[in-house]
This record gives sequence, C-alpha cells and structure tokens, in this order.
Amino acid sequence: MYLRTRFFDFSQKVNYKTEVLAGITVAMTMIPESLSFAILAGFPPLVGLYAAFIMGLVTSILGGRPGLISGGAGAVVVVLIALMQSHGIEYVFAAVALAGIVQIMIGLFKLGKFIRLVPQPVMYGFVNGLAVIIFMAQLEQFKTIINGKQTWLSGSPLIIMTGLVALTIAIVVFFPKITKAVPPSLAAIVVVFFIVLGFGIHTKTVSDIASVSGGFPPFHIPHIPLNLETFQIILPYAVIMAGVGLTEGLLTLNLVDEITGTRGNGNRESIAQGIANILNGFFYGMGGCPMIAQTLVNLSAGARARLSGIVAALTILLIILFGAPVIGLVPMAALTGVMIMVAIGTFEWMSLRIINKMPKQDIFVGITVAVITIWLHNLALAVLIGVVISALVFAWESAKRIRARKYIDHYGIKHYEIYGPLFFGSVTAFAEKFDVVNDPAEVIIDFKDSRVADMSAIEALNKLTERYHKEGKKLHLKHLSKDCRTLLANAGDVIDINIYEDPSYSVAVDKN
Repeated sequence: MYLRTRFFDFSQKVNYKTEVLAGITVAMTMIPESLSFAILAGFPPLVGLYAAFIMGLVTSILGGRPGLISGGAGAVVVVLIALMQSHGIEYVFAAVALAGIVQIMIGLFKLGKFIRLVPQPVMYGFVNGLAVIIFMAQLEQFKTIINGKQTWLSGSPLIIMTGLVALTIAIVVFFPKITKAVPPSLAAIVVVFFIVLGFGIHTKTVSDIASVSGGFPPFHIPHIPLNLETFQIILPYAVIMAGVGLTEGLLTLNLVDEITGTRGNGNRESIAQGIANILNGFFYGMGGCPMIAQTLVNLSAGARARLSGIVAALTILLIILFGAPVIGLVPMAALTGVMIMVAIGTFEWMSLRIINKMPKQDIFVGITVAVITIWLHNLALAVLIGVVISALVFAWESAKRIRARKYIDHYGIKHYEIYGPLFFGSVTAFAEKFDVVNDPAEVIIDFKDSRVADMSAIEALNKLTERYHKEGKKLHLKHLSKDCRTLLANAGDVIDINIYEDPSYSVAVDKN
C-alpha cells in the first residue's frame, strides 16, 4: 500500500490512449530541443538525448505531480557552458551529479517553498535573458571554419542556411493553422529534412557536429581528480544549476497546478530532480529540469497521469537505440529554426506591453536581471541579485511608511501611536519622531498598528528609553504583540531594555 501511495495513484482513472499519444508527441518535441541545447553547450548531441530520457523517466515516476515533463532543458545547460569551455565534459558530469545532491537536500529539508520569494519582475528578467541567450547562440550556426578561423557564412552556403531556417520558422508558425495533431516543430524538422534529402542540398547536418549513434546510457564515473580543488571548481556551477533547475521546476509545477486545479508536491519534485541529475552525472547525461513548453504540450494533449511522461522517455530511448542514422541526417538549419522559435516563445512579451504600467523599481529589477543573465550566462546569480534588489526596495518603501500620531490625554500623558513596521530600515525615521526634551514626565508608545521586527528595532527602543531615562521621564510600551515581547525578552541578555511598567496602562500587553 505504501508503494502505491508513494509512486502511483491506481485509483486515478487513466485514458491509456490519450496518455500514450501525448507521450509520443512530447518525445517528438523534446528531441529537437535536447539536441539543440546539447550542441549549443558544446556537448555531444547524444548527451542531450540521454538527459531527456533519464530526466523524463525518473521524474515521471518519482516526481511531485503527474503531467509534469522534465528533460535536458536550456536553462540549466546555459549554466554549464562556461565549465564545459574551461574544464571539459568530465567536470560537467561531476557538477551535474553534485547539483542532484544539492536538490535532494533542498527537498529533504523542505526548502522548495522559498520559490515564493522570487518576485514577478525577477522572473520576467530571468526568462527574457534566457530567451536572448538562446537566440544569440543560434547565430553561431551561421558561422564556419576557414583556415582555422571562424568566419561568417557567405555566398550560397549563407543563402541556403538562411532559406532553410526561414522555412522552418514559417512551418512552425503556420502549421498549427492546418492541424494540431502533429507538433509544429516536429513537422518543420520532417519537411526540411525531406527537402534537403530529396533535392540533395548540401548543408550542415547533426552528424557534422558529432555522432548520435549509441546504446543504453552506459555507467560512467567522471574522470576528475578527487580533491578539494576539484570540489571548489564544480561547487559553484552545481549550486547554480540546482537553483536554476528548482526555480524552473517549481514555477512549472505551480503552472500545472493552476491548469489542472490540483496541487503538486514541490519538495518531492525537488528530490526527484536530484535523483535524476545524479543519474545523469553517472550515465552520460547533461542534466536538466522540468520543461514548460513540453509540459504544456503534454497537458494540451489531454494527459493527466504519469504514464505520458514514462512513454515519452521510453520513446526517446528507442530513437537513441534504433534511430541514430536518421537523426544524424537532420539539417542543423531545421534545429536552428526550431530554437529561434523556442527563444521567441520563451520571451515574456507581456512584460513589454505592461512596462509603462509597472513601478520604476520593478522595471529596473527586470532589466538588471536580464542584463546579468545575458552578460554572465549565470541565471541563478541574476535571480539572486534580482531578489536582493527587490528586497532592498521593499525595505526602503516600508521604511518610509512608519508614522506617528501624537496627542496628550487629560492626565497630561503624551501618546505616540506608531504605524508601520519598526525594523533596520525605519529606525532612523522612528527616532526622529520623538521630542524627548519637551515631552511631559510620562510617555506612552502604542504599537497596536506596528511591530518590532529585528535587533535594530530593539536597539532603537533601548536608546530611546535611555534618552527618556536621562531626562528623568517614564516611557511605557503599549500593545506589544506576543512575538515582539518575546523578541524583547530574548534580547535582554544582549542589551538593556528599559521598560517602565505601569499597571494603570496595561503596559506591554495585547488589547483588542
């Protein structure tokens, strides 16, 4: 019974025909993307297909929700480009396995919920930066090597390449208007493939980049020195890859939740991603994460169970085992056209339409994240910087909201009613609101509409009580919430909190 609950829900009614057809369709859309992303990063194309198979199979069985599709995604592959260029593919495999360990730890400690801390402007910048990277990378296919130097294509090769890419894009755009039974990217690749083959057009193919013939993913321990220096090299890439993968994954999971009206398990998805990436590192895979486009294809085909993802993964494996000769003949122009459309589809065009309605600070955050993503190819760092900037902006805006209503009651006691949170950003404005010298002998600070949030706030209260004490005046704190009183009590051993209690005013207690 435990295994039933853990892996599959056998009480769920499954439409096997829909699931199988959806899985095959997903496989057909995933193959060109996985090949293109692998080639983009400088990996052998087979490494991308292995990643699609391993990620798809493991996460479909163990993942946080049915219907979610994982594979060799561009978001995590972009992170590994620099490591590939500097140290080679063995270090990449090691970094992928280490990233899997990090993801498992995040899932075990239930840290997946922190994806909610990523603001929308940061996601706009992240996605738009990724789209630009994918698009710019396709321009490399318009270059060739002449006398050991890389130069742009010219003459007939350029015309052929441009024409085939344009044809691919046109098919992807217009084919859905004819039928939606076949994925447009698959249809485009097939049409361009047969045109090139039938007319004997001379152009670059996948086999010109690397061989894609292979068998079942072989077990392989990365050939790297097992020492601290190696760990220091791969750790930053592993952490970044894990962060990007989980960011993409948990956002995709939330999207599926909204579409299906059900709820997935983010921490379980994190663990499944981790297991899949560890296997990638030891079975020649480039790693990956959930893929939004393939997930949407799967859901639009009617799939709602885990079977579609399993079928997709097994279909990719069969193509690896038996379809390599055909895949090797696929024109690079077709894959380039498909990836250009992926870039266009990835870009959040809505962010441009609403940019004049967004606050200036949100525009700044979005542009900053996009620029860092494009410039450094470091998606996790871009997201982290975006979150930090957003947090600082929020702190600044919150600091400006602290206010004080002042009045003297019929007993001659002055009241300060505080509005807004008291924290590190607002302590200066808070201190400036008190007229210690001219205030009467007794003063009450009412925190009913405020909150003491951190040590900076405690220190501000400590200094304020000392100022009133030196003037020989009494200061009372009123309507402190339970957590505020606990915070003040815990800080008692660190600093001296001078709170003078007066039963007449129910000092330091909550009131409705």
